[in-house]
Amino acid sequence: MSILAIDAGTTGVTAVVVTADGRIRAKGYQEFSQHFPQPGWVEHSPEEIWQATLEATREVLGKVDRSELTAVGITNQRETVVLWDRETLGSPRRAIVWQDRRTADICDRLRAEGHEQRVAELTGLRLDPYFSGTKLTWLAEHEPHTWALVESGRYAVGTVDSYLVARMTRGTWHVTDVSNACRTLLFDLEGGDWSDELCDLFGVPRDALPDLVPNWGEVAPTDPAVFLGLSLPIAGIAGDQQSALFGQTCFEEGESKCTYGTGSFILTNTGDAVVRSDAGLLSTAAWRGPDGAMTYALEGAIFVTGAAVQWLRDGLQVVGSAAETAAIAATVDDTDGVVFVPALTGLGAPHWDPHARGLIIGITRGTTRAHLVRATLEAIAFEVRDVLETLPGLTTLRVDGGAAANDLLCQVQADQVGRAVERPEIVETTALGAAFLAGLGTGLWASTDDLRDTWALDRRFEPAGDREALDASYARWSDAVERSKGWAG
Repeated sequence: MSILAIDAGTTGVTAVVVTADGRIRAKGYQEFSQHFPQPGWVEHSPEEIWQATLEATREVLGKVDRSELTAVGITNQRETVVLWDRETLGSPRRAIVWQDRRTADICDRLRAEGHEQRVAELTGLRLDPYFSGTKLTWLAEHEPHTWALVESGRYAVGTVDSYLVARMTRGTWHVTDVSNACRTLLFDLEGGDWSDELCDLFGVPRDALPDLVPNWGEVAPTDPAVFLGLSLPIAGIAGDQQSALFGQTCFEEGESKCTYGTGSFILTNTGDAVVRSDAGLLSTAAWRGPDGAMTYALEGAIFVTGAAVQWLRDGLQVVGSAAETAAIAATVDDTDGVVFVPALTGLGAPHWDPHARGLIIGITRGTTRAHLVRATLEAIAFEVRDVLETLPGLTTLRVDGGAAANDLLCQVQADQVGRAVERPEIVETTALGAAFLAGLGTGLWASTDDLRDTWALDRRFEPAGDREALDASYARWSDAVERSKGWAG
């Protein structure tokens, strides 16, 4: 018996088959296009996301016996907003991606009107273009003809998970879970439901939003006519970062993980209590069980980490693939004074400056691509340290995501934060978490204790190096971050 997990990320869709012992038996992947219609704008074609889902699933089905599959789990890039026709399932426009900064002025306006404190009180979030609510306000203000069809009930509004469920069920179901809902600015975190007050503030009709379902438990069957002949219960749904927290088996209060993806996200399980941070961290829902019990988390959201490596590859074309960055960076002992602040879509936690922009400083005639590549890897570690500085009680950091396979990055990370970094055998914990949820929801695993037994350590990186020199390099980084702020304002 196995679970099919769909991980609809920011740059592509991964499909994996996870066996009862928590191993990944097979994997498929399909990248999709990134659209940048204006500076600071980021969009995806919903149809391309769906086709990538089909292609990745088709690839993985070719490697396994489909009769062994018992359920589907879905995890997804959060905050990205999708509109689609409830009848045809076609989308009237491209999705506005979580990285998109176009709503900075709307955030400033709402802040000037005095709404931020109330929004933070209800949602655990802040007024930032990152979240879904202001994206929907922007659509209402700039595309009134499209928005009229949202208000009339013709178009559904949702995050990527909702869209995929709609496509897999041929439009029968319009649902989401708390881990996605709580990232929209429309969800009452302590109340555990959509907020009429917030829907009114952002101008979003509540009827357009999906119904809330538990993170595990059978939700709806897939329609074999549209989903590659598969009729399986969708039994697990979670936003990517909460899914990774689940996949890392961080079930107890205080357990934490860092996922290196397009961005990097540090989550700490805070149990059944909403913990508020005055240091730039977000209060968020982690998951809700079928019994209605909520688990919460604190989150540090860093917008650009893996995306900076992607920019080296696609934008500057100084590397051929992300995999070769460790070898290139290892050809030099340090960055020779070069610092890269990858604020390519503004700065997230703990700085929260949507007007910040990328900065490379310290360049000399002696600077080479190896220095820039190393500065990029170090920037990822510095950004994570920025967040961990606000979590002094952390003793060990579990890491995952694609870049966690990079030994140099993991060692630099351990050195910078002065704490051990643990890498599991399976670093695709986002997809693993979706599989765990679906398996828990269909009885493949009886409890979270069964899931914890599947976690296995690959390597533990102990902090090393000259503490004084490491702190000096971090101080230089902090100086560069301050210089990057407010640039696009």
